[in-house]
Amino acid sequence: MFSVLRVGTYRRLFLAQVVALVGTGLLTVALGLLAFELAGDSAGAVMGTALLIKMCAYVGFAPVVNAVVARLPKKPVLIGADLVRAAMALCLPFITEVWQIYAVIFLLQSASATFTPAFQSLIPSVLRQKRDYTHALTLSRLAYDMEALVSPALAALLLTSVSYNSLFLGTVAGFLSSAGMLVFTAVPRAAAGTAAGSVWHRTTLGVRMFWRNRQLRSLLALNLVVAAPTALVLVNSVVYVRTVLERPDTDLALALACFGVGSMIVALSASRALKHFGERTVMLTGAVMIPTALTGVTVMMTFTGPGVWGWPMLLVLWFLLGAGNSSILTPSARLLRDASDEHTRPYVFTAQFSLSHACYIIAYPLAGWLGAAAGLGPAAAALTVLAILGTAGAFISWPRRDSDIAGEPVSKENIGEQPTEESVPSPT
Repeated sequence: MFSVLRVGTYRRLFLAQVVALVGTGLLTVALGLLAFELAGDSAGAVMGTALLIKMCAYVGFAPVVNAVVARLPKKPVLIGADLVRAAMALCLPFITEVWQIYAVIFLLQSASATFTPAFQSLIPSVLRQKRDYTHALTLSRLAYDMEALVSPALAALLLTSVSYNSLFLGTVAGFLSSAGMLVFTAVPRAAAGTAAGSVWHRTTLGVRMFWRNRQLRSLLALNLVVAAPTALVLVNSVVYVRTVLERPDTDLALALACFGVGSMIVALSASRALKHFGERTVMLTGAVMIPTALTGVTVMMTFTGPGVWGWPMLLVLWFLLGAGNSSILTPSARLLRDASDEHTRPYVFTAQFSLSHACYIIAYPLAGWLGAAAGLGPAAAALTVLAILGTAGAFISWPRRDSDIAGEPVSKENIGEQPTEESVPSPT
């Protein structure tokens, strides 16, 4: 798996991703504590609104900006996005009102909506062998889990000696370090692709490709499954740990770390599991695991208080939710890669980025607003229903006979045309 790090370009891209995500992880912990300081027991509603704004920026901004920057070299786009993110993170320690959180988060996440799809679509151009790309997906999944494991652990350590506001400075350092590494990275010229057609055509191309491919339609449903536990963990962990269980700040970081441990263990075994069982079995197994674990969370949040069982139950269930999420997320980019070529790949990855985050526009309000209004138990129950619906949709959209069939990539010649059944990837 680690052999792909011998490729110098990929190694520098991976390190840039790691340091940026560590900074993002510090931001997650610090933002929850800032919301708790400003809003108290309503912190869940504040976090839900902030994350909803983040998703709106991702859904509305990512496809448009990808179409606009399609003709630009990837390298300056990535560096510029990192610098904007660093500038916005630097504003967070000086926030004194809830509305200021919302404004800064929108600008910061708009920059992330520029960075992430461009970065993800770049990797297949660097690692062209499917085996190497699968290993890179595992490493990428591990890097994302840094946000849920190493960053909370680092945050817990730092919180013993500094205030949570200092964690925002770590976020700034992460984004600046990422930009610095990208400066010295040689990005393949071909990765910039060929942009043809109107801005509107390029904006919607990826979504139309998704709709014509049955595996990608199943991935849309799986995005809904992933959104349910992620929203629950990010929005309601701080309320359940601090208010219901009455535990200290450091235990919030530990709970988030358990979510990351589950994800990392699955990511490390992903290559072997995919080789033996294929994408369909691995991803749909995760889709079954998540609503099962969420049912346990509903029971826990409805009936368990600050007694002896609440804390260990939380850690176990967060571990299972992380494992289920990784079972879906780690292989998902293989479907995107197989359904596109070098020139259509940025559009497909951007569509996945936008459509997956659109699911959070449903999940975050359920976790935050419903949790604040009706309680954590009803919020968990609503998210369980959401995950069940997504699981059902995934099974229906991805029948067993399509499990190992990849659609033909859309060719370069078809980028500027309106897609048809022949020009858009679909199972054969």
